[in-house]
Amino acid sequence: MKKKLELKESTSGVRGVVGNGLDPVLVVRYASAFGTMLKSGKVVLGRDSRTTGPMVRDAVVSSLLSVGIDVVDIGVVPTPTVEIAVKELKAKGGICITASHNPAQWNALKFFSATGDFVTPAQFKKLKALKDDDKFDFKPHNRLGALTFDDRFVDLHIKKVLALKVVNKAAVRRARFTVVVDAINGAGSRALPELLERMGARVIRLNCKGDGDFFREPEPTPEHLKQLGAAVKRHKADLGMACDPDADRLALVDHTGTPIGEELTLAIAVKHVLRTEKGPTVINLSTSTVTAEAARESGSRVYLSKVGESNVVELMRRKKAVIGGEGNGGVIYPRFHAGRDSLIAAALTLSAMAVEKKSLADLVQSFGRYYTMKTKAAMPDDFDQRLARFAKAAPGIIGTSKIDRQDGLRFDFADGWVQIRASNTEPIFRLIIETNDERLTAGLGRKVISFFK
Repeated sequence: MKKKLELKESTSGVRGVVGNGLDPVLVVRYASAFGTMLKSGKVVLGRDSRTTGPMVRDAVVSSLLSVGIDVVDIGVVPTPTVEIAVKELKAKGGICITASHNPAQWNALKFFSATGDFVTPAQFKKLKALKDDDKFDFKPHNRLGALTFDDRFVDLHIKKVLALKVVNKAAVRRARFTVVVDAINGAGSRALPELLERMGARVIRLNCKGDGDFFREPEPTPEHLKQLGAAVKRHKADLGMACDPDADRLALVDHTGTPIGEELTLAIAVKHVLRTEKGPTVINLSTSTVTAEAARESGSRVYLSKVGESNVVELMRRKKAVIGGEGNGGVIYPRFHAGRDSLIAAALTLSAMAVEKKSLADLVQSFGRYYTMKTKAAMPDDFDQRLARFAKAAPGIIGTSKIDRQDGLRFDFADGWVQIRASNTEPIFRLIIETNDERLTAGLGRKVISFFK
C-alpha cells in the first residue's frame, strides 16, 4: 500500500513532510509558478532555521531566476521580517521557507503579495492552477533573474518595533525586567532577545542558537514549555517568552514558571493597544472569549473571522481594525504591518506590564476565567459526513446553541462554545471547547471525542 503523502496546500502555505509530500520537484513547480504569475520584478526570500531550509532555498532560487525574477535573499529571519522587507524593497512578492509550528520533518513555502500580506485565496487559486498545468514562463540565458543578498532586515524590524508609539520604551526601561527567551533554536533566536535587550531588559537565552535543533516540540503550548518554566524559576526572572520556529507567535510564562496559555498573549496586547487607540478588533473563530471580553470592555467592537492569518487580515482591512490576531499567540498590529509578529507581541506585553506596574500573573488575574480544551486527531476520510452527522446530533450533546458554519462548525451556547474544524496546516481536525466551568468543558470534551471515534 502506497504511503499517504503528507501535504497541505492553502493560503497558509504549501506544507509537507520532506521526502513524503514536499520534495524539490514540487518546490520547483510552485516557485516557477509564483514567478510566472508575477511576470517580472523582485521577490524577497527568507527562511527559518530548519535543517532542510538550504535544500528548499536552492530550489526556490533557481526556479525564480529561471523565469526572470530577481531574488533578494535576506537569510534566516522571522516570517514577519519577510513581510516588512517586501514593503521596504517594493518587491512584487515574497516567499518564506518555513513550516511554522509543524514538527522538524515538515517544511513549507509561504507566499506573500506586494503588500507584504499572504496571497489571497484568489491569488493562491491562480498560483496552484499554474503549478498544476506546468505553465511556466522560462526565460533564455540572457533574460534570467539576478540573485542578491541583504542581511539588514532583522535590525530594521527591531528598529521599527521600537519606533511605535504604543511601545512604551521609557516605562519598560525603568522596570528593568529579566526575561528568559526560548526561541526553539529557530528564526527568532537573534531577533527576539535583541529586541528585549534594546528595551532595557536583562535577557537569558534558552534554545537561541538558531541552528534548527528543535529542543522541544515546535508549537509553544503549555505542555511544551516546562524547560522554560524551570529556567524562569531558577533565574528568578519576571517572565519567560517562547516563540515557534518562524517567530510569528509568542507564548508567555509567569514569574512562578507557569505557562499562562497562548490565548492571553493576544488578550494582553489587545487591552494595551485599546488603552490609547480606539476602533474595532478582529479575532478568529478559534480565539478565546477572554480576548473578545477585553476588547469590548475597552469599547471596541469585535468581529470574528475564519481561522488563518490571511482571513484575519482581510477582515481587519474591511473593518479598519486597530488590533487583532489569533488565539495561538499571534498578535497583528496593522499600524505596523498586517501579519502575526512575536516581536510586537513581546514589546506590547512588556509595555502593558510596565505601564500598569503589574506582574504578568497580576495582569492575567484581571481577565475573565475560562476553561479551554484544545485537541486534535487524524483526519478521517469521511470527515465532512461525520461533521454533518454531528450537527444533527449536537442538540442532544451540547444543548441549545447557535451554529456558525464559516469554518467547520462552531456552536455557541450560554456557558461557552465548541468548534470542530479541519486544520489549514496539517492533515488533522481540531476540536476546541471553552466554557466558564471546568467540569463542563471536560464533560463536553469526552462526549464530542466519543462521537468522532
